[in-house]
Amino acid sequence: MRRPRIVVLDDDPTGSQTVHSCLLLTRWDESTLTLALEDESTLFFVLTNTRSMPPDEAAAVTREVCLNLKAPLARYAGPWLVVSRSDSTLRGHYPVETDVISRELGPFDAHFITPEFFEGGRITRDAVHYVVRGGEETPAHETEFAKDTVFGYSTSYLPDYVEEKTGGRVRAREVVLFDPAEPDEAVLERLRGLGGNACCVVSAQTQDELDRFAALMLRVSAEGRRFLFRSAASLLTSLAALPRQPVAPSEMAAYVPVGPSDRRPGLVLVGSHVPMSTRQLARLIAERGVETRDAAGSTPTPQPGTTRRVVPIELDVDLLPDLDRSITRELSRRIAAAHANGLDVALSTSRTERTFSSAAERLAFGTEISRVLMTLVRGAPPTLGFILSKGGITSNDVLSAGLELRTARVVGQIHPGCSVVLTPADHRLGSIPVVIFPGNVGDEDSVRLVYDRLVGIAGS
Repeated sequence: MRRPRIVVLDDDPTGSQTVHSCLLLTRWDESTLTLALEDESTLFFVLTNTRSMPPDEAAAVTREVCLNLKAPLARYAGPWLVVSRSDSTLRGHYPVETDVISRELGPFDAHFITPEFFEGGRITRDAVHYVVRGGEETPAHETEFAKDTVFGYSTSYLPDYVEEKTGGRVRAREVVLFDPAEPDEAVLERLRGLGGNACCVVSAQTQDELDRFAALMLRVSAEGRRFLFRSAASLLTSLAALPRQPVAPSEMAAYVPVGPSDRRPGLVLVGSHVPMSTRQLARLIAERGVETRDAAGSTPTPQPGTTRRVVPIELDVDLLPDLDRSITRELSRRIAAAHANGLDVALSTSRTERTFSSAAERLAFGTEISRVLMTLVRGAPPTLGFILSKGGITSNDVLSAGLELRTARVVGQIHPGCSVVLTPADHRLGSIPVVIFPGNVGDEDSVRLVYDRLVGIAGS
């Protein structure tokens, strides 16, 4: 059975966190989509960044991608599947995006809700979605993710979640449930009987369970059934069935360019505001940070052999909008000074959480923060050695607006759930690694560990 080409519409760039050797597209014109379909990889990701948009804009972008896909898919001589990739903690524009995909690329016999992301501790048992931390399972609706002011929800039982998000258009009792305890023949029979874009929920607690379901689904798909997926990352592992990544996580410092005397300094960019990101930043600075000499931001010269090489620089979001660009200019000066002294920079937004009167106001403020941060990325020294980007929306902006890439290739995972992409050799920075580190992934030490691997600190 020939494996289908997997087209992933990713609402932020973190969906590649379990795969490797595939393309990420920050543009979706017909020629770029054709290029991706002709690539040797089994799958590719279209980075729509729709999670950062209001629903109408998210629908418009999704529709544009689908319309541009029609001709390349018609020319493609082989089977294909479409995945609407979103957050493993159930945040995102569902059913807005799957509705658009169904209208433009359908009809589909069914769409499957598969939010599992095992590396990040996201499992589904008996159609209830859980977040696992420190071995403790918590229903997703009892976590901070369910309190998201844009994408909040009240239930972890996925049929009820579907009814809630569709406004009752799809009733919980209508949702078709697939469980790993079912015999293969029973699953095959039920898959073959689906029609009318039925909504289905797949429970799985391990990658093996999801692999088994995916194999059965692909078998039925090869018979002519058409399926759509609203998925987190682990289903992509099952669908792609890739071999081991070419470079081990502990060896990824090999991707960082070397300057005249040492590796080129890098940039750690923390835009995510979830509590874990804040704790991870604090741990990095506590263990690898250096103190600036004065309020003007002068930087010391690192001592040979020291592991303290990170200069913390903060963007105070209370000073935004930066109408005269003075804040941006000062931060750019401080980044350049640290780089000139051979030091890495941890650039973060201030950690206080602001309140907004509406979701639209919150999204607009996020756009202003991104504008400033991406101006700083575009103005980074041309000898920058790496970027570690913390946060899904932040990472998308880094690739598309900061680095102004058309495509980039995922080379693997430097830590569970954290992809590394390489910029093309002809980029203004040359070929450097960029780590896509989701905001809700890892424990308190994970950012420090990934940093250590990038700079080649022994024991990482």
